[in-house]
Amino acid sequence: MTDPWVALEPGADPAERVRVLHRAHDAFTEAGTVPRPVRGVVAESWRRSARAGVHPDGTADIELTDGELGACRAEHPLAHVMPLFRELLGTFASDGRHLLAVCDARGRLLWVEGHTSTLRQARRMNFVPGARWSENAVGTNAPGTAVAVGRPVQVFAAEHFVRRVQPWTCAAAPVHDPRTGRLLGAVDITGGDGLAHPHSLGFVQAVARAAESQLALLAPGSRVAGGPELAALGRDRAVLTAEGRRIRLSRRHSEILVLLAGRPDGLTGDELLCALYEDESVPPVTLRAELARLRRALGPGLLASRPYRLTAPLESDVAVVERRLAAGAVT
Repeated sequence: MTDPWVALEPGADPAERVRVLHRAHDAFTEAGTVPRPVRGVVAESWRRSARAGVHPDGTADIELTDGELGACRAEHPLAHVMPLFRELLGTFASDGRHLLAVCDARGRLLWVEGHTSTLRQARRMNFVPGARWSENAVGTNAPGTAVAVGRPVQVFAAEHFVRRVQPWTCAAAPVHDPRTGRLLGAVDITGGDGLAHPHSLGFVQAVARAAESQLALLAPGSRVAGGPELAALGRDRAVLTAEGRRIRLSRRHSEILVLLAGRPDGLTGDELLCALYEDESVPPVTLRAELARLRRALGPGLLASRPYRLTAPLESDVAVVERRLAAGAVT
């Protein structure tokens, strides 16, 4: 396959690929092995999903309802570009019996719109506004995986980790703050096998770039959204600025926040333990004690658990540099 991010190479038989993927998925869930035909991006996502404890027969949980959902929509920067998403993707979704979906940086769906009958089918798997579709919640899926890896991705049929999602195909692209490079969320198109085409991936990526351009015009020279900031580069101990306070963190707490800032969907205790103490034999109780001290230093509400994650987007100078390098803005 010439492009590893595209689900089907030209001329491939979709039905045959579905059969191959079902066998591969069964092999992975039974023995933990990934057969060769599975794309690398999917294999890595399956492994992350398994490490996060996602069950292949699970479903998405609804985290935001009614007033909470409305408040998140009103305050989210992507609300400014929803008219653009509807203009560029809305008609395509309705005419093709697809869905337009937009999630935040934690993989929570804020908007799901499109063809009426397709919306009804999607509700059966909780693909609805307010549901959490991050990788560590429902495994491999385009919006969740796009948020996890920070780039456009296409997920075809049985490439999805959760079985009830496998009749679907989706393509999603992350959207970033145009000034800082901070991840804001992702825009997604979900529907049938017809979306397993390079054009759908290129289309959704172009829509994401158009959204970033419009956000830059809406707020020239200013931040799209407020929130805590982490300065970690060029220093031994990071400095967190939040709610008017400047907190100089310990070296271990600096490492924890850098890791969590790069994973808005969160990390399990085991994942965080391995990342922090890769070459050491450290018991989980040591990590829990460090996190308890960090939670006291940060104040209430910023650090959540199960998985460990930040409850507000954290703008990090590390992420700014990574995003600008990835975009080719070397200077």
